[in-house]
Amino acid sequence: MSSPLHSPDERASMTFADLAERIRARPPRLGPVRLVCVDGPTCSGKTTLAGRLAAALGGAPTIRMDDLYDGWDGLEAGTERLRDWVLAPVRAGRPGRYRRYDWIRGEYAEWHEVPLAPVLVVEGVGSASRVVDRSAALILWVEAPEAVRYARGVTRDQGGFGPYWAAWARAEAAHFAQQDTRARADVHVDGAPDRTYDAQAEFVLSG
Repeated sequence: MSSPLHSPDERASMTFADLAERIRARPPRLGPVRLVCVDGPTCSGKTTLAGRLAAALGGAPTIRMDDLYDGWDGLEAGTERLRDWVLAPVRAGRPGRYRRYDWIRGEYAEWHEVPLAPVLVVEGVGSASRVVDRSAALILWVEAPEAVRYARGVTRDQGGFGPYWAAWARAEAAHFAQQDTRARADVHVDGAPDRTYDAQAEFVLSG
């Protein structure tokens, strides 16, 4: 993995524009594409950060790992589908394709094409597993206290995530430990900072 973008002694925040500029300056490692992975525990702020970063990158295509899991036991299978459906063809210079999982119906639905864009953002638990080691231009790790994340999950899913929270938390913790995800990340992001900042334009780095 390439060298980190910051050290503990640097500024406590970074603008999305600055990060986008640094990503564009990095060489592509996935065929012609710069792959950016935004990983971290559930409800830590990955989706919001990825969306703002993609916008700063001029509308970079974004894949959500939630669309690749085949249900609540599908974390590891999701990383395999990322490898087979997206990484392998894009590395070979061809557009990728993935099939979105429909959580309501409990089955895979329509296919989506992944273009050969200058930057591709993948966000969600497992997006920075070791299958991306030869491919990622940058890995971001987003973290937040469990109580904050649980409250967000309850609000987001209107309580629907509640029965699955404990089992999913165990699965993602085991995955992160096995993949050493946090240590492999280039940038660590505080997903629940306790200071004032411009959330639309910047993000806060964790220690």
